[in-house]
Amino acid sequence: MKKKAIINNSPACQTKMQAIRDAMSVLSGKWKFHILGTLIKGSKLGFMDLMREVDGIGSKMLSKELQDLEMNHLISRTVMNTKPVTVEYSITEYGKTLSPLIDALANWGIEYRQSVHGKEASGFCRS
Repeated sequence: MKKKAIINNSPACQTKMQAIRDAMSVLSGKWKFHILGTLIKGSKLGFMDLMREVDGIGSKMLSKELQDLEMNHLISRTVMNTKPVTVEYSITEYGKTLSPLIDALANWGIEYRQSVHGKEASGFCRS
């Protein structure tokens, strides 16, 4: 006898699933969490500072990701009145609300790596 799949179509479940889709749409990709985590820890950083911190990202991809994060009000971009023009990026107050999520995700990743590979995760900074 085959079991039926349980599908919850309640309004609360649908709202929760839509919220998850929205969050994944804003935060998806290989680099966004790294950029956000770097800005949360690093206060204001210039473009080249971010390039150095986010190991492996190219300048075009960093530029695109910064534009996406700014459009979604998670970071702010300040153009300084200098010659040559300097741009600084910082986390917004709303972006700071992601800090517990980023910390929880990093901790989960550390525990996962230890359980699967039996070793410390490299490249993670504990708070």
